[in-house]
Amino acid sequence: MNDSSTPLAGARPTLAAVARLAGVSNSTASLAFSGTGPVSDATRERVLDAAKQLNYAGPDPRARSLRRGRSGIVGVVMEQRVGDAFRDPIKIALLDGISDEIAAVDAGLLILTDAGDTAQRIEDAPMDAVVLVGCSPRLDESVAMLRQRGIPLVAIEGDPADDVPSIGQDNREATRLAAQHLHDLGHREVALVTLPLTRDRARGPLTPALVGGSSSTTATERLAGARDVFPDAGGWTTRGSFVEEGRIAGVALLSDPSRRPTAIIAQSDLLAAGVIRAAEELGLEVPADLSVVGFDGVRVDGLWPYDLTTLVQPAVEKGRAAGHAIVEMLDGRPPRPTSFTSEFHRGNTTAEPRG
Repeated sequence: MNDSSTPLAGARPTLAAVARLAGVSNSTASLAFSGTGPVSDATRERVLDAAKQLNYAGPDPRARSLRRGRSGIVGVVMEQRVGDAFRDPIKIALLDGISDEIAAVDAGLLILTDAGDTAQRIEDAPMDAVVLVGCSPRLDESVAMLRQRGIPLVAIEGDPADDVPSIGQDNREATRLAAQHLHDLGHREVALVTLPLTRDRARGPLTPALVGGSSSTTATERLAGARDVFPDAGGWTTRGSFVEEGRIAGVALLSDPSRRPTAIIAQSDLLAAGVIRAAEELGLEVPADLSVVGFDGVRVDGLWPYDLTTLVQPAVEKGRAAGHAIVEMLDGRPPRPTSFTSEFHRGNTTAEPRG
């Protein structure tokens, strides 16, 4: 009987086999080899030990270039710093899904950001293909740079260009569903907490000028879905999907009792958790005094006893779809357009408004 982590005799060992033997995800194993992510020394040593047992030498860009004319590297461009991205469970799920699929071509991941010093690496890093995380306000600049290099591109959400395949998400429709849920409960004073809208990731009140200048497809679509039901809803825009950013937004929106909304729609579960934390600090009960809705369907540490009302998005499946599209393009096949639907989950953070 053959162990599932041990290649058959004569078969070339793969990164996926190394990951199974080390007890880690494909993306963690890939990062252990590339050195581009926050992988602990102990985990990296475990991955390298597993590779040694399987006689797996790891992705070697120079050898691949000589053998196949490829680097063996798939880039993933994000709008956040790498450390921040690895605090976001959605980003981790996307990476796991991408890594699962590109294991078929034995490729590794290179994590890049589209701001600061790493922008230069986007210009010259050896990559066979690139996945763009489409909620980046700077996505258009990354697309232009990479298209000049002739590198195959796939975008997860966003609307980069007609000839760049995109993995879609029903952001507007899903948020509209959540907003309608609040409307049906009787809420009319509803505020929004959004993901970054502009290139400078400005934090502050959700003004018409800020919305009009938005360059973030994901945030804009979710905003539009909420305003399909609550056209005059105001709110607060944040610097990113972090609990602390949600707390800051919650304090800003809830501190004045005369202007306090009865419900808040947050554009991520991490932001929603921060809003709940702010409500608790101000002595408000959720959902008796304030209903809160999130987006993502992720587990947020410290949120118990709340079961967040949210839209559950299939993040791993989205990553796999992007990875599969990359494999198809590298094999010379046109990728199929793919779009995903979120599932509404009613938890215990929404209720009829008091009184």
